[in-house]
Amino acid sequence: MMPTKERALRQEVIDTCLKMNQLGINQGTSGNASVRVSEDPRSGFFITPSAIPYEEIRPEDIVKMELDGTHSDNRRPSSEWRFHLDIMRHRPDCGAIVHTHGMFATTLACLRMEIPAFHYMIAQAGGPTIRCSDYATFGTQELSDTALEALEGRRACLLANHGMIAIGPTLKKALALALEVETLAGMYWRALQVGKPVILPDDEIERVGVKFGTMGYGAVEKATATKKRKGRAA
Repeated sequence: MMPTKERALRQEVIDTCLKMNQLGINQGTSGNASVRVSEDPRSGFFITPSAIPYEEIRPEDIVKMELDGTHSDNRRPSSEWRFHLDIMRHRPDCGAIVHTHGMFATTLACLRMEIPAFHYMIAQAGGPTIRCSDYATFGTQELSDTALEALEGRRACLLANHGMIAIGPTLKKALALALEVETLAGMYWRALQVGKPVILPDDEIERVGVKFGTMGYGAVEKATATKKRKGRAA
C-alpha cells in the first residue's frame, strides 16, 4: 500500500494540473507539473504521466523519476520530462515546476518577446525581466538546455513558440507564480496595444524583490543569497 504522505503528494500534482486549467492558464493536457519527493535537493521527483487527461489521472499514475533519469514503469512520464529533470538537477532551490500554455504568455513567446519591468510585480519572477528562450522542439534536450539558460537567476521564463515555465519551493508557490506571470503577460500585451510602457529601472526591481523577501512573498534569488551569506557569517 502506498504511504499516506506519498499519496498526498502525488494527488497534489494532479490537483495542481486541474487548477491550472480551472484558472485558465492552461488547457487540455498541454501543460505538466512536478514536485520533489522530499525537501532534499538530491531527491527524485513526481511528474505527470504522458497523454492522460488530468481528470482521469489517479495517484498511482503519477510517475516517479530519479535524478539519474530513470523512472518507475507504471506510466510514461510527460513528454517534457527532460527539462523537469534538468531543472531539478541544476536548481537546488527548486522544489516544484509548473509548465503551462497560457494564452498571453504563449502569445508573447510566439513573438519571441521577453517581459520587461513594466510593473513592479515582475520581481516575483526573480529579476527585472522574464526572459524568452530560444526555440527548440518540445521534449528535446535542446529545449531543456535553452530553458535552463532562460531561467538562470530567474524563477520563470517563456519558451519561444511554446509556453511558460514557473518554479518554486512548493507546487502551491510555483502555481501562484505561473498565474502571476500569465497576468503580467496579459497586462503587458494590453499595454502594448495603447503605446510603449514605461519600464522601471533595475535598482527599483531589486528594492521590490528585497521587500517581497522581507514580507514573505518570495524574494528574488539575489536577496535570498544575501540572507544565506549573512546567516553563515553569524
